[in-house]
Amino acid sequence: MLAVGLVATLLIALGRAESALLCLLVGAPLAALVAWLAGGAPAWTGLGVGYVGLPALALLWLRGVPELGLGLLLWLLVVVWSTDTAAYFAGRAIGGPRLAPAISPSKTWAGLCGGMLGAALSGVLAAWLLGSGRLLLAAGLGALLAAVAQLGDLVESGFKRAAGVKDSGTLIPGHGGLLDRIDGLLFAAPALALLGLLAGPESLAWR
Repeated sequence: MLAVGLVATLLIALGRAESALLCLLVGAPLAALVAWLAGGAPAWTGLGVGYVGLPALALLWLRGVPELGLGLLLWLLVVVWSTDTAAYFAGRAIGGPRLAPAISPSKTWAGLCGGMLGAALSGVLAAWLLGSGRLLLAAGLGALLAAVAQLGDLVESGFKRAAGVKDSGTLIPGHGGLLDRIDGLLFAAPALALLGLLAGPESLAWR
């Protein structure tokens, strides 16, 4: 897993995004095979390569976009952090029906809506500070990525339940582990990178 991650990172740092993605696609099943031969958990090992590796490549690709990279990355981080904060406070203040009680009992539909609203507002503010005049697009994209980030949160909670653990690790005790702190970013980064690839980085909101 470490070898796949290092090679893919090196490739994308050299500007070879297609080769880096191919490295992940080939490396994930190879890592699963090695885990199986070693008596480990092949499915989780292979999934782990893509689950962490793809967002890492997306973040590096976004940062490497000429002239726009730093703005893209900062805007994304602001939107994801705002999603988590706004969702937490909206969920606590409003309550109401649960979003996915079997996976994450504390999450509500009110929290999801609050997170999307917070991301839209913060996305507009961040885009404006970055010199963009396309604020309506920034709001819509921020709300969309907020929903994607919330999905990432639920998926990570589902993984922990499937593994029968409370935390994904011990690096950040009491906070669900490191993956719990970046679960939304793990989904939002590839989503933004995909939008940039399909429509062109210059089509995004902060130009």
